[in-house]
Amino acid sequence: MEKLSVEVRESLQAVLWTPQRYSDLRRLGLLDHDVRRLLRNDTLQRFHHHYISGTLDVQLATARCVQAAYAHSVISHVTAAQLRDLRVWSDGHPPPPARTWLTYPPGKCRRNRNKTDLVLRRATLRPGDLQRHLGLVLTSDARTTIDLARELPFAEAVVTADHALAVAVTPEQLEDVVRRQRRWPGIAGARSVLAFADPRSESPLESFARVVFAEAGLPAPVLQVQFWEGSWWMDERVDFWWPEYRTIGEGDGLGKFEAATAAERRRLLRRHQHRDHRLADLDVEVVHFGWEDVGRPAELADRFRAAFSRGLRRTGDSPVWRTPDLADYPFRPHPGHDAFT
Repeated sequence: MEKLSVEVRESLQAVLWTPQRYSDLRRLGLLDHDVRRLLRNDTLQRFHHHYISGTLDVQLATARCVQAAYAHSVISHVTAAQLRDLRVWSDGHPPPPARTWLTYPPGKCRRNRNKTDLVLRRATLRPGDLQRHLGLVLTSDARTTIDLARELPFAEAVVTADHALAVAVTPEQLEDVVRRQRRWPGIAGARSVLAFADPRSESPLESFARVVFAEAGLPAPVLQVQFWEGSWWMDERVDFWWPEYRTIGEGDGLGKFEAATAAERRRLLRRHQHRDHRLADLDVEVVHFGWEDVGRPAELADRFRAAFSRGLRRTGDSPVWRTPDLADYPFRPHPGHDAFT
């Protein structure tokens, strides 16, 4: 930037945060070698024939450039969910942000596209389906959740729906979108996702596990249970509880024991072991599992059935427990967005 004249530098800084075409940069006074130099030193980024500040997050910069390249488009589906910090999961991992998803109003000139860097969907867009966020026009959180439920496999769609219900939308808002999309492709799957979704699933692993349990024919567990220890409620909650079988299920993602130092990891492990000892004092079965177990659903189901059989043979008093009511999950909109008007 220091090699540019003061006038050109000030003009560029005034527009740097919005996508610019090459012709726009030339009109500001930049020459071809100036543009190449600014790209090399990361002052600028270039996506879809548009240039934007190099200090922006790559996904946000890409989304702004793509939306500028496709006039009247709306950021949607996976990209909208990621920008709104809603969980999106694919094949056991968050999908990479390299592809930008857009929804475009129906018209003769556009068809659905599925490229390596761009997914374009044609669909009706109403003002109530839209929101402004980070300088972009996105589908609303409710519309995004249902769009993904129509597109994604059931388990992956449940991950997003569970999280959206916990932090962003109400069931009534999702049901309203479903009603308006009642004749759209994939809406039957979206209805199934909405019926199954539960905001008490606190991680992708827990959401996937619930799907595995249901598909294996296991009874539905109670989620996020606290137990009474005689004088007080345990601070910790367990992920899954089958009271009729006196069995606890605990999804142990790898992040549970990640720490900056070996000493901190040992502290986490000791705390985990102490918690298991306290649960064992309640005269219950405890089954731990991780992502690798969810990937072997038949084996995981057999482990739980064996635990159920052992739990039925326990003769002590059943523990006292409680779980959050769904009414305890009020609509808590993410900050940083405005309704589209």
